[in-house]
Amino acid sequence: MCWCSPGLSRPRQADLAARPDSVNATVPAQPSLWPFAALSATYFAHIGFFNPYLPLWLQDMGLGLLAIGVLTSLPSATRIFAPYLWAWMSDHSGHRVWLMRYCASAALLVSLALWFEWGVLGLFVVLLVLFTHTSGMLPLSEAVLAQQVSHSGRFDARRYGRIRVWGSLGFLLTVLAAGVWFERHGMGSFPAWTALTLLAVALSVWLMPSGPEPRHAHAEAAGVWPVLAQRPVRWFFASVFLHVLSHIFIYIFFSLYLHQLGYSKTVIGLLWAFGVVVEIVWFLTQGRWLPWLPLRGWLVLAGAIMVLRLLLTASLPEWLWLLFLAQAAHAITFAAHHSVCIALVSQHFPARLQARGQALYSVLGYGLSGVVAGLLGGWVSSVWGLGAVFWLATLAAALGTLAAWVSARTCAPALPAR
Repeated sequence: MCWCSPGLSRPRQADLAARPDSVNATVPAQPSLWPFAALSATYFAHIGFFNPYLPLWLQDMGLGLLAIGVLTSLPSATRIFAPYLWAWMSDHSGHRVWLMRYCASAALLVSLALWFEWGVLGLFVVLLVLFTHTSGMLPLSEAVLAQQVSHSGRFDARRYGRIRVWGSLGFLLTVLAAGVWFERHGMGSFPAWTALTLLAVALSVWLMPSGPEPRHAHAEAAGVWPVLAQRPVRWFFASVFLHVLSHIFIYIFFSLYLHQLGYSKTVIGLLWAFGVVVEIVWFLTQGRWLPWLPLRGWLVLAGAIMVLRLLLTASLPEWLWLLFLAQAAHAITFAAHHSVCIALVSQHFPARLQARGQALYSVLGYGLSGVVAGLLGGWVSSVWGLGAVFWLATLAAALGTLAAWVSARTCAPALPAR
């Protein structure tokens, strides 16, 4: 049996106005999602300052490039095992929010250790424990949120986008504010930024409504492997790995590539900020556009646009306006792709499998791919130069597009979106 998505739901205001009595009688009241917006904003605000400036803090402490490389690879390394570990516990206990509260509180306490002086080994242990807890929170949050915005098997892209946009805003705020702060005051306050942002994350999680997930008798005996045995699901995850791999090549090497080409840090920052802005615009308006195509159709389109984006970046980097055009594609290659993936994972892994499904998405999309991108990209750039990395990313995007197309072809025809 092939589990294929019928599409994304979009409220029809005319229908609601025409039949208010029947709608009120059949449609349950939608729960408030502001706690999820707060968590998205605070979590990505933490990521927005921590990930970009961690290498600079480690360098300020006098560590060498090898030690910095090892320590900054820990976020991707922990995503290989931590999300699935927490998701397994969540799906078997039914207490996702309480596990998120534990992860957030434990991460906050561990972050206090950054105030002390450590050697490389000590920092390795502290950061390993910290990332093990923070990397497990997002899949749990996505599983709970996907359940909240889905009704009768339909994923409400409009509501999801309005929550996820707060994460983009939080990221944009701290990546800019932290840059100004550290420029003026130095990197010594990095542990304080870490503690304050994680405190905000913890407060957001503790404000979320808690309670055990409803138990489903048929889901108790269900496992992940029967779902992965389905051919469209396997090809879907293959496309996720390859597509996100091409993105992570950009995340790691784009700034170095532009700097080598002679672009100023101001221009580099504007290019990054522009990508986040178009991402925000997409999340705010995606409920209008996503119903135009089946979910897997969007995966193929995002992959094809990603190939074009990387071709422009690799072949014509001296044309600044083309680089901005390539960054504008981030709205589809990341924002649309991410929303569609969350919807597909929530449908392929229902009920008590949701957290593990989201964890697999995190492990394959942002864990394993991050490790591969760092190691492979580092080797390729050292042998053939930074430009070669983006040709390699183009190849990964093309293969990811092919995998998305195979996933769509092996899936039964989808019903039209509402």
